[in-house]
Amino acid sequence: MNGPLNTLIELAQKTCDSAGRNLAEEHQRSVQASDQLAALRQYRSEYAERMQAALRSGTDAATLANFRAFLQSLDQAIERARTGAEQQEKRVEGSRQQWRQERQRLSSFDTLANRQNQREQQQDRRRELLQNDEFTSNHSARLRLQAEQAEL
Repeated sequence: MNGPLNTLIELAQKTCDSAGRNLAEEHQRSVQASDQLAALRQYRSEYAERMQAALRSGTDAATLANFRAFLQSLDQAIERARTGAEQQEKRVEGSRQQWRQERQRLSSFDTLANRQNQREQQQDRRRELLQNDEFTSNHSARLRLQAEQAEL
């Protein structure tokens, strides 16, 4: 294989591997952000149920105000977590695009290398055929020369 092309393939492979690792890391962060969002939503649901239970059993205005204030804080945290999860998912998509581009680039270099190898193999076969033809031609000429000399 051609030296410079081999170097390009090695560099493209490293870049593709790096893009793959980056995609995996971004995906992991996305999973964590989604898990955090789900946990906040679950906690909010449980806390709202506790507030409803407190209302049914009778509670004072201050406790009710505390419940509502805390639910409002949870709603804000959920909104921030939702926004963060959406942004992280966009980063995952960007990383996925980058990885696909790098993989395509590597594939292109591999295709070029395969074509180069095929050309070299074809040239080797042609060279071998020419050598065989030349050998056969020389051998036939020697045999004719020997036959002519034997007739004399």
